[in-house]
Amino acid sequence: MSDLPLQCKNLKEQVESILQLLQQESTLHSQDITPVQTSLTKAISPKFEIVFAGAFSAGKSMLINALLERELLYSAEGHATGTECKIEYAELDKERVVLTFLSEVEIREQAVYLCQQLGFTTVTNINQADVITLLRQGSEAIIQQEGGESKSERAKQAKALILLLEGYMANRDRINTVNNATYSMEQFNFSNLKEAAGYARRGSNSAVLKRIEYYCNHPLLQDGNVIIDTPGIDAPVEKDAQLTYAKIQHPDTSAVVCVLKPASAGDMTKEETELLELMRQNGGVRDRVFYVFNRIDETWYNTQLRLRLDDLISGQFGNSNKVYKTSGLLGFYGSQIKQTNQLDRFGLDSVFAESIKGLDGQEETPQFVYAFNNYCVNSGKLSTTKFRVSVNGYETPNQNYVRILGDWGNELIEKLIQDSGTEEFRTAITRYLTEEKRPQLFKNLADDLEYICIKLTKHYQSVQRNLDSQPQEIESMKQQELQRLNQQLQQIGREFSEHITKEVNQIINNSCDAFEADFRQLQSRMIRRLDELLDTFSVASAYQRATISHPRNATAPLIAILVEAFYYLANQLEDILIESSQQVVANYFQRLIEKIRKSEYYRQLYRLLDNDGGIEQEIRTIEKQVTQALVSAASVECDRFVRESPRFYDEGTFSIYQFRQTLLQTSQSYDAESIVEAEPAIRQLLKLDFEPKVSQTIRKSFRQTINQTLKTQLLPMADQQADEILQQYPQARAYLEKTLQQEAEEKIANNRRLLSVVEENIAVYNLAASSINSCLQSMKLYDHFLPVIGEYFDTDDKFANNGFVVSDAVREV
Repeated sequence: MSDLPLQCKNLKEQVESILQLLQQESTLHSQDITPVQTSLTKAISPKFEIVFAGAFSAGKSMLINALLERELLYSAEGHATGTECKIEYAELDKERVVLTFLSEVEIREQAVYLCQQLGFTTVTNINQADVITLLRQGSEAIIQQEGGESKSERAKQAKALILLLEGYMANRDRINTVNNATYSMEQFNFSNLKEAAGYARRGSNSAVLKRIEYYCNHPLLQDGNVIIDTPGIDAPVEKDAQLTYAKIQHPDTSAVVCVLKPASAGDMTKEETELLELMRQNGGVRDRVFYVFNRIDETWYNTQLRLRLDDLISGQFGNSNKVYKTSGLLGFYGSQIKQTNQLDRFGLDSVFAESIKGLDGQEETPQFVYAFNNYCVNSGKLSTTKFRVSVNGYETPNQNYVRILGDWGNELIEKLIQDSGTEEFRTAITRYLTEEKRPQLFKNLADDLEYICIKLTKHYQSVQRNLDSQPQEIESMKQQELQRLNQQLQQIGREFSEHITKEVNQIINNSCDAFEADFRQLQSRMIRRLDELLDTFSVASAYQRATISHPRNATAPLIAILVEAFYYLANQLEDILIESSQQVVANYFQRLIEKIRKSEYYRQLYRLLDNDGGIEQEIRTIEKQVTQALVSAASVECDRFVRESPRFYDEGTFSIYQFRQTLLQTSQSYDAESIVEAEPAIRQLLKLDFEPKVSQTIRKSFRQTINQTLKTQLLPMADQQADEILQQYPQARAYLEKTLQQEAEEKIANNRRLLSVVEENIAVYNLAASSINSCLQSMKLYDHFLPVIGEYFDTDDKFANNGFVVSDAVREV
């Protein structure tokens, strides 16, 4: 910003210094600094968007031209298009225009909408010349029927359609089918802003432009002010009007200039009334609105218009201090003819050269000349001044104009501009942005910084107090460490016990992924082993074992075969369950020991004892006990497999049916052959019995056994070991005394280094905060000062009016 206070010149560096300090602190660097960065950008490179809104012919574009003292915007009578114009600052040698066209799709949508409003057949292809000709003829007929292009809403829509089609035909080579094409003025071979603005002002061109961005040199724009001219609130295409309403309510809009017509029309239109109601109901919009009654010069010659306007302002705008009366026409052309003289007849041969050319060779009178002569004689604005002006009936309006200015020159022009109200309005909106909106940006920055600064100051104060409280002498440091020894051992024991409890709880709640994977492996091995045993079971071998057990007999019953099979399968499954359980336990305890070794309490224990206090030895002992317990549990579990399932012989079950069919097959003869031939049936019978038993074991009962075993073994051990660690105080004291001398020296040196770093950071912080506070002070934002860290931290005495610990220097400010 060009006039940024001297105290704020280094604002960016000071804010970034505070943010850098924040990022250096490991406990604070996760703090979101995006709001501060956004607020900082807005404060040092502001964009104040001034949105002009109003109905067609209210004079928005002419008023903007008057404020900028140059002809940029299209300001002819009739409906404005849906073009949004943005005007930003540029250095004199960098003035330019950027033009963005509507796409063919958007033009077709607008054409279809206007045709529907006018009652024409829907447009199928705007690229056909005969279609465009018919639409143009129909639109011209409507304008003639309505008595002129601005006499009714229907006539305005017809004129809008004509301009849209003309603009499309004239710029077809620059318009893309779907995307919006953007061009610089150099691509049009325009050499300066005037040529580019002249092209954009032509109604047909303006009709097919989606957005025009002007970058021009004027003091009003120099401090980040951006003027935005929006489509009329009564635009013929509804979405164009909605664009204006959205822009008015956008949070980035700094000011809304509502240009109203009652000065020339006598009353507000329906659209104007609706716009005012919307703004008054929206608190965020209401306070930033300027109400401008343009064409005020028309009330100078019409008493009834003037009285109606005065009643309207006193009745509906009495509570607003942002009401202004302007004449964009007088203000704009007044600024233009200031640069003219007698040689070019005060602009008739330059500014108005095109408009005075008549068809019959006679010189026409520009609208401004009529308005100027009327102002001089009938407005009453000069009656109490030194200007003695007369309009002679024997002279043409142009001759009167030249004579009057020849007599009074720039003095009269300055009076005209003053009475137009444009300078007063320009000053008012500049003051509003400078004195209200600009400080608001710094206030927002201070508010966003406040939370970060509070956290940073509290952190520094806490760290400094803690370091200041530490012993500064080696003997004192050693004594303090020895006094803390018992507490440290107790804390280590507590953390160990909590760690074991957490690990066990994860097993019980099935939330330890590695253990779950191991147990699933156990389940898979049991299932695979059962399938292998069933697939390889030999009835002949079982028959042989049964007959050997009874030497007096030459045959064996089916029941004997099943008995041999039950013992065989149960014993084989017991072996695999034991082996798998041992593997699960070994893996679990190995992981547990690795986690213990990586823990902070384990590291502290080694520092205090030079060993782990017997933790690993105790863990290995518990591992053996758990393994033995689970081996016994697995033996018991599989020993029960020898018994048939309780419902194996229930009537109506498939198992009893299978048993009877197998018995029927084996009873055909008394030799081994009938038994051996029934091998598939016997395997199926064994499968029906063993699968439910194995499933019950691996999915329900044995997991509970493991959980309970781990819990009953580990938790008591953890509590007992925590007590054992505490009992090793004598050994810890003896070992610590050997190493404490060096530790104390290192710790004192480290504390001094840390204290020095904190003090340096505090100095950097205080410098940045004080500099920012000086900037805020220049903006008169006294209630938004940032906290500054004082030399001492007496929190009962050092609180400022905003609750922050501050230095005496800041408090005096």
